[in-house]
Amino acid sequence: MQEFQGKVAVITGAASGIGRGIAEKCVREGMKVVLADIDDALLTKAEAELRSLGGTVLGVRTDVSKRNDVELLARRTLDAFGQIHLLFNNAGVTASGVPWEATWNDWEWVIGVNLWSVIHGVKVFTPLMLAQNTECHIINTSSLAGLMAGAGSAPYAATKHAVVAISECLYLTLQEQKSLVKVSVLCPGLVRTNIANAERNRPEGLRDEPVTRTPEMQAHIVAFKAAIEASMSPQQVADIVFDAIRKEQFYILPHPEYTEVIQLRTDKLLHLENPVSPFAAIAKLMKFTST
Repeated sequence: MQEFQGKVAVITGAASGIGRGIAEKCVREGMKVVLADIDDALLTKAEAELRSLGGTVLGVRTDVSKRNDVELLARRTLDAFGQIHLLFNNAGVTASGVPWEATWNDWEWVIGVNLWSVIHGVKVFTPLMLAQNTECHIINTSSLAGLMAGAGSAPYAATKHAVVAISECLYLTLQEQKSLVKVSVLCPGLVRTNIANAERNRPEGLRDEPVTRTPEMQAHIVAFKAAIEASMSPQQVADIVFDAIRKEQFYILPHPEYTEVIQLRTDKLLHLENPVSPFAAIAKLMKFTST
């Protein structure tokens, strides 16, 4: 896809972070944009601000972990604009925890938002795009954590690896059918988003009892938020994504300096060696790229 003027984009997690950056890019490209998000206040704000830029924008409150909400999102999009050309399955959250310490609520919440949202998006929107018989593109947001070993948060890493696998299956199947629907998977490193504050949108029924943070835990949180603040902007990511769409590029890696972290996992796998932690290499790269 080379031209975007007048086409329709649907973006989940669109009210902040990468989704918001992509929404701004879509508006500047002259697209009609459907914003899906669970945060009512941020969604209303984003809708108003993008309209002030001259965009044709529709906000739809959506809990992407619920199939019915995603089906409604598709109907609202078709009712308003008649077609769907770009789908960004972008919504995501994180919760800390090694496999046995992450709570049942952590697992259910992160899998619902990060994985079921992509499944819902693919299942609901792909048949609609195929029926249009026109150029379309699906972009699923995974993470660098979906390509490396031991991302720290077991629920997050599990879902992001799964998003890569689903995207690869989708890409290969559509390619075999010589479909006009193309696919990419976005695997960013740190980006200036609100993911460190994702708890604000955790459903009441999946909230855990507050835990007392140790000084080490608090220091880790502060360091993580500082690293995010110093990282790539969502607007930069959006530019990279649109360049990849034009090239029909499947793997989108906005942080190419981290390919050695991916290579670390791949080398261990190919040599039948046990996994090693990537965090020493990541810390070295973060120090290098921050100077």
